[in-house]
Amino acid sequence: MAIRFYKPALYRKDMDAVLQTMVDEKIGPGERKKEFLKSFASYIGKKDGIALRSYPDVISSSLEALELNEGDSVIVSVLSPRIYLDILKRLGLKAIIIDTDENGLPSVEDAARHLDENPKAFLYYEPICQIPDSSEAIKELGLPVIEDISQSFGSSFSDVKESSTEDDVQKEESNVIHAGSCGDIVISEFEENGVISTGGGAAAVTSDDALAEKLRKSVAALSPYIDLPDMNAALGIVQLSKAEVLLERRFSIYRTFMQAQQKSGTKLFGSSSPFFRANGYSFSVIVETKPDEAIAFSQKHGVSSKRTFTSSIGARYQDRYDRFPNAISAITRAISFPLYPFLSKNEIESIQRVISHLG
Repeated sequence: MAIRFYKPALYRKDMDAVLQTMVDEKIGPGERKKEFLKSFASYIGKKDGIALRSYPDVISSSLEALELNEGDSVIVSVLSPRIYLDILKRLGLKAIIIDTDENGLPSVEDAARHLDENPKAFLYYEPICQIPDSSEAIKELGLPVIEDISQSFGSSFSDVKESSTEDDVQKEESNVIHAGSCGDIVISEFEENGVISTGGGAAAVTSDDALAEKLRKSVAALSPYIDLPDMNAALGIVQLSKAEVLLERRFSIYRTFMQAQQKSGTKLFGSSSPFFRANGYSFSVIVETKPDEAIAFSQKHGVSSKRTFTSSIGARYQDRYDRFPNAISAITRAISFPLYPFLSKNEIESIQRVISHLG
């Protein structure tokens, strides 16, 4: 039996929080939802927002909070989830689809080339652990940014610099950039495959009081029917309380897989910078062989793997190298492997062996 691709990082004792919620006879949206929202916002350096039952509702509410008009355009990268297009269409908005940079993030250079089309917002998706090493170029575009950290929550960049004191002693100063640093609104889903899981649901948070009020206003008419239930929030609270432990375990496994990848004929998807600390959401490589052959090889050795971007906007643009030269290799040849805290030593070694023998 192949190693499972996903397994939520839930311990038996985590369910005590959910059971306590049931004992308290309060399972719908309430105080635990508020506590989870506050904890999530605080963790990524934001103040307030909304926590809902579904990711699509959070995306819609975030776009509505920007008060866009029907017919307005929004920049999205080609590696973004296909659901973005469905939501934009439903809201009467248009998508400007751009290429990615070499690390799979939305290309700021390509976005700048489309400014003459008068976009009104940038829906900035961070796939497979990736975050920008600086937010300056993104902000220079002059667009409101909705940053989607569903797959990057907990990733960070350390901008290490050397400086000297009056005694000419060298020191290292580190300016740490976290997922969530570049968004006016930051959104994340919390499905079972997430680094933080509530068993379903999503949140949108901001440090802008006016935007926070607009987010709340956008869902007020439907509350409490779309609010995150306390049962789910209770699970999220426990997950956030041990986020550092979970992230450390994930990063350790990610680093192990990177060592295997360096021995193979594959290319790592995303940044290989020594200053980048991946959250270990997943591990993805770009193979030189046909992806289906690599997946079959993995399966033969008891390891689940899958195409990374089959649910992306790019799935329908696999022959458009002219438009998306940076992203096309990821769209057509990236495959992902299981990565979660409950992987055993033997399972990690099995995945490591498969990665090291890919071409």
